[in-house]
Amino acid sequence: MNSSTELAAAVLAGEEPLFHPNTGKPLSEEFTLHPAAAAGLDVPRYCQLCGRRMVVQVRPDGWNARCSRHGELDSDHLYEEALP
Repeated sequence: MNSSTELAAAVLAGEEPLFHPNTGKPLSEEFTLHPAAAAGLDVPRYCQLCGRRMVVQVRPDGWNARCSRHGELDSDHLYEEALP
């Protein structure tokens, strides 16, 4: 298992993604999102740093996504950062 934290660090720092988290395509390309992704309701399925498909587990209270190269991102981290 990879212990990298690059993905979480990039997302929490607000870095611009290189690849779309729902399609895995470079952001420079045109693509069409399915309705749930367009509404912001779908979990990220692709690493925003490399575009690889991630292993995603959806839980009742959130989700966890893991890239084989850049580590894990948990939805709990996103919500904790938003709290005062």
